[in-house]
Amino acid sequence: MLTVQHLDKWFGGIHAVNDVSLSFESGKITGLIGPNGAGKTTLFNIIAGLHPPTSGRVFLDEAEITGIPPHELFAKGVLRTFQIAHEFSTLPVRDNLMMVPSHQSGETLLNVWLRPGKIKEEEAQLKQKVDEVLEFLNLKALADEPAGNLSGGQKKLLELGRCMMVDAKIVFLDEVGAGVNRTLLNHLGDAIIRLNRERGYTFCMIEHDMEFIGKLCDEVVVMAEGSVLATDSIEAIKANPDVIEAYLGRGMKNKS
Repeated sequence: MLTVQHLDKWFGGIHAVNDVSLSFESGKITGLIGPNGAGKTTLFNIIAGLHPPTSGRVFLDEAEITGIPPHELFAKGVLRTFQIAHEFSTLPVRDNLMMVPSHQSGETLLNVWLRPGKIKEEEAQLKQKVDEVLEFLNLKALADEPAGNLSGGQKKLLELGRCMMVDAKIVFLDEVGAGVNRTLLNHLGDAIIRLNRERGYTFCMIEHDMEFIGKLCDEVVVMAEGSVLATDSIEAIKANPDVIEAYLGRGMKNKS
């Protein structure tokens, strides 16, 4: 479980995150929604170690991880994707996955000279895992394609594949469906559900597509003006007058 306690973040005079306390339960898919500027991405960035909070604390399984840099959180199993995929565009899809695990023996020059057998053994195991990931995500036909040639949706699948190459405890997905066509979006959603149900992955996802959120998420958190407005099921969230007002304004709330 990942827990945030009384997080605040100021950027000059802007109170981007205002006293946010949340828990992301292990084995669940949690949706994080809200109008633009609600503080969702800033909250993700604080948890992922990109921005230090002005105040407040973050815990992973009771161990404090507040302010730990992203590469150290990665080693602890806290992963984060971005709205715009960050692939190594000139490398094949397979190599984009192969390079994810850290501390590979082949990264050390001394091992290249003295332990070539161990390097070959590790690479064989890594290739087998890559093949499993490509098969899982239906990307095997694109294994040798430069990652820069992939469509937007395929790049999002590749990012999900990179998460599968390490032992992720929780994955934060920032608008994973942005710019993805409906067919690939459904495939992406199915992959997330399978990872959750079959492999126990925990996800928290920022998303604006309410249908997609409803299909995937066990619980939905709504943010507005930097604060948590509501936490409930998608059905209850859609009927919540405070949520309607936050998205559409007071006039629409009164009409409903």
